[in-house]
Amino acid sequence: MEKFIVSARKYRPGTFSSVVGQTSITTTLQNAIKQGKLAQAFLFCGPRGVGKTTCARILAKAINCPNIGDDVEPCNNCQSCNDFNNGASMNIFELDAASNSSVDDARELIRQVSVPPQSGKYKVYIIDEVHMLSSSAFNALLKTLEEPPAYAKFILATTEKNKIIPTILSRCQVFDFKRISMQDIVNHLEYVAKSEGVEFEPDALSIIAHHAEGGMRDALSTFDQLVTFTGGKLTREECLKNLNILDSSYYLKLTDLFRKGDIASSLLLYKEILDKGFDGQHFITGLSNHLRNLLVSIDQATLPLLDVSDSDRANFGKQASECGVSLLLQYLNIASDYEFRYRESNNKRLFIEVCLTKLCCVTMNQTQQSGVS
Repeated sequence: MEKFIVSARKYRPGTFSSVVGQTSITTTLQNAIKQGKLAQAFLFCGPRGVGKTTCARILAKAINCPNIGDDVEPCNNCQSCNDFNNGASMNIFELDAASNSSVDDARELIRQVSVPPQSGKYKVYIIDEVHMLSSSAFNALLKTLEEPPAYAKFILATTEKNKIIPTILSRCQVFDFKRISMQDIVNHLEYVAKSEGVEFEPDALSIIAHHAEGGMRDALSTFDQLVTFTGGKLTREECLKNLNILDSSYYLKLTDLFRKGDIASSLLLYKEILDKGFDGQHFITGLSNHLRNLLVSIDQATLPLLDVSDSDRANFGKQASECGVSLLLQYLNIASDYEFRYRESNNKRLFIEVCLTKLCCVTMNQTQQSGVS
């Protein structure tokens, strides 16, 4: 059987230009190399799967590559680059702080740092999940991080910057990686899908991107899972089914029912949602988020705040214009209040049904008041 390589590894960027969604960081690193202003220690912070370790690897390769050109990219052809790509580099070391967290591990690292590289310019130490180091290990590293040998560079990576002690932070250049935008993830998934010969609907990729919540690695892992599930043909319906996501179409229908004041139909639709296995907390949170998206859709100036697919964007815009700001604010106040109080309720189904009834009554009350006047 042919050896399968997950997409997150197979399509891992090997150059700064191929890193997705972190342009400001890659540009800064390239300029630092170009101008010869490399810090002795870097700290890469940010959510999981956004490119911290990938950028650390590219930086380590680039500063040891003898063929680096005007584009400040590792050539990936020289002996140094090939050794690293094959996992045989004697100058670039990757350590997992989760399994090497003791002070003895830190002392062993310091001992290794004292030995100059046998070939190449720098010895680079990439320490992943560095927040897992013990306090004594952090303290043991302080002096080495502040005044390492000229040939030694440290690249620390963490998902929890708040756990890094201030004395370590002050000795590093800190780079905060951001979550990758939905559109950037969709574009990369489209590239991977075409490269793998996978058929897809654009909305299917948007669902995967939204589900990943800004993490490219999560998006690619989900992509692999769904390609296996669907047999290489990604559709919106199959993605929603496999990921157990409550489709926006339900919330669009519900909002229309609120405007009509149709209590019975809204309760029946909620039952249908429950029968599909979704719980009340998931539902009420999604409803509040949907109403927020409608409110954002009203003004062109706030559209960039809407991180959804093009088809959803069009549907939201249409429904938002039909509702208007005043009505949406009333809906959102009720939904967010019930979302906040949901955990305290004893009869949770009844609690949500009362919420839906109140939402339907907003329009009914307005109609009655206008009739009286």
